[in-house]
Amino acid sequence: MLRLPGSWLWDFWLADDGDRYHLFFLFASRALRDERRRHHRATIGHAISEDLRTWAQVDDVVAAAEPPAFDDLATWTGSVVRDDDRWWLFYTGVTPVDGKILQTIGAATSTDLEVWHKQSTAPLVTADDRWYERLGGGDWHEEAWRDPWVLRDPGGDGWHMLITARANYGPDEDRGVLGHAHSPDLRRWEVRPPLSKPGSGFGHIECPQVASVDGRLVLVFSCLDPQFSAARRATGATGGILYLPADSPTGPFDIAAARQLTSDAFYCGRLINDRSGQPVLLAFLYHDQGRQFLGELSDPMPVGWENDELKVVTRQ
Repeated sequence: MLRLPGSWLWDFWLADDGDRYHLFFLFASRALRDERRRHHRATIGHAISEDLRTWAQVDDVVAAAEPPAFDDLATWTGSVVRDDDRWWLFYTGVTPVDGKILQTIGAATSTDLEVWHKQSTAPLVTADDRWYERLGGGDWHEEAWRDPWVLRDPGGDGWHMLITARANYGPDEDRGVLGHAHSPDLRRWEVRPPLSKPGSGFGHIECPQVASVDGRLVLVFSCLDPQFSAARRATGATGGILYLPADSPTGPFDIAAARQLTSDAFYCGRLINDRSGQPVLLAFLYHDQGRQFLGELSDPMPVGWENDELKVVTRQ
């Protein structure tokens, strides 16, 4: 578990260098008092662990740039991958436009996971209005183009990026899709059509990750009830961390068939294997029993398949 005494911690992602786990996380000062203010103050921090339980916080990674830049308000959720000679951290850059929030995706690189260098004051990947909602294209409060999850193409054809995005058509409350971009080298990116369809019951699909649990691929993502469509809420479905068995890491994904993995006491679930090979889920603790915001990292929770359902399990 990781609790920062002076800061809230929320969305996060992980990298494993073979010896230590590296946790990259969003954080903002508890002195803000109101947790809703944290998003516009977010910086990316860094902690290390050998067991996914005991964490040591180290130097911060990247913070908001001086304006004008694509990330001059805050830096949000991303992912880390390694190519032949360096680590790449892809993250969401946030800048205000006409009172709303514009989100685009940039990158920083490192040779040691400790010292990071931003690649540009301009974003690497932006939404394409052929498929995706842009500012002014609906009544949503922001341009959603964030939470990049980058993975190698299983056939060796470069890299894919899964993105929290919104389609440019359909009811506002039901436009959430998994955006998609492809790159041959992590430097040049081509935006492609989404990997899911709108009308699946979600206003947005946050913190996506594709992982393997006991040899079976699964997509995990997060969404809270207020961002469900009215039709999905009417079914009695509740928010939190959700999952969907997958045939391919690049979809297509039938998001409407997503199932609940945890309650909304947890958010931004990430799957990783511990040193014994056990697949575990980490998440940030969203609220306590009184529904007060917590902003802490959970301990690892073992997961496995039971009767074709992915569950948090207790194993001896």
